[in-house]
Amino acid sequence: MRKSVLIILLTLASVSVWGQKADLRKGNREFRKGEYGEADISYRKGLLKDTSSVAARYNLANNLYRQENYDEAAKMLDGIGNPDAAACFNRGDVAIAKEDWKTAVDSFKECLLQDPGDLKAKENYIYARNKLMEQQEQQQNQDQNQNQDQNQDQQQDQNQDQQQDQNQQDQDKKNQDQQQQQQQQQELSAQQAQQLLQAIQEKEKQTQEKVDEKKAAALKSRQKEKNW
Repeated sequence: MRKSVLIILLTLASVSVWGQKADLRKGNREFRKGEYGEADISYRKGLLKDTSSVAARYNLANNLYRQENYDEAAKMLDGIGNPDAAACFNRGDVAIAKEDWKTAVDSFKECLLQDPGDLKAKENYIYARNKLMEQQEQQQNQDQNQNQDQNQDQQQDQNQDQQQDQNQQDQDKKNQDQQQQQQQQQELSAQQAQQLLQAIQEKEKQTQEKVDEKKAAALKSRQKEKNW
């Protein structure tokens, strides 16, 4: 019984491997004809039968690259545990297409470690490294410009705050001067009213004195008449 089960499992495994190879060969024929849509289906069928298959992932990644589906191609290549020089090269090509210069540099560097004589990988490595340096320089310039803009904005904000403070001080001084002027006017009005009151009182006093003088003169005149 155990031998029968083992034979069945081995047979199924052989069928699965044979079926996967058939899918990959079919996908390769379609790929060479430029039938990338059909090749995509064939490669994915093969990958479903053995998800650890490096060949299936590698071929599917190449097919996705030809369709300019760079993100999916990169994912397929990343799924290869220990990529060989060819897989590293393709990963670098995908990274260049995505303008992911850091990944491209790392990929071609790994490719050269495995195959130092690969001149194309060396050219691509130099190209990606130069692009990465340009990108880093541009980013640095952008950061500097951003910092300058921030400093200018801060300086403008500071100047605006200072101007607002100065305007507030000027307004406070103006209000204070107006209050002092109003107070002086009020004090002057009170002083004028006091002076006017004193003048009236003085006038009344003088008038009363004249009245008293007239009364005294009239009284004295009557006394003289009586003595006669």
